Amino acid sequence: MAGKHDIPDDVLIGEILAPGTPEEQSQREKRVRRKFWATAKKAARAVPFMDEVVAGYFCALDSKTPARVRATLFAALAYFVLPLDVIPDFLLGIGFGDDLAVLMAAIGAVRGHITDAHRLAARKALADHDLDAPGEGEKPVVDV
Repeated sequence: MAGKHDIPDDVLIGEILAPGTPEEQSQREKRVRRKFWATAKKAARAVPFMDEVVAGYFCALDSKTPARVRATLFAALAYFVLPLDVIPDFLLGIGFGDDLAVLMAAIGAVRGHITDAHRLAARKALADHDLDAPGEGEKPVVDV
């Protein structure tokens, strides 16, 4: 499916996930640290793989994660926490659709670096933050 202005989705996602300069990487990390949990709470029922998104968050925060992997994850997570992107997140039912595509691409690219420890931290954080992600067999709000 082509995005705005008939630019293929993979080109847009590639631009979003580009590592950027050290300054851009630093700004992304700060934005993600500041806004992640508020956005995650809003998106929990719309993102069918929220557990992997949160595991990716912990992977990005992990100093043992390779720099290029952290840069990819912070780029995707920074896009996720922006309220106004290609499809504004406040449009219920479809607002997180573009975020899902970016997150899936990033997580797919770095999946081997997301460890069991990151996933365990994600499960604990989801419970601690009382995020209501879709359960087994439940249909997410956004059907991708």
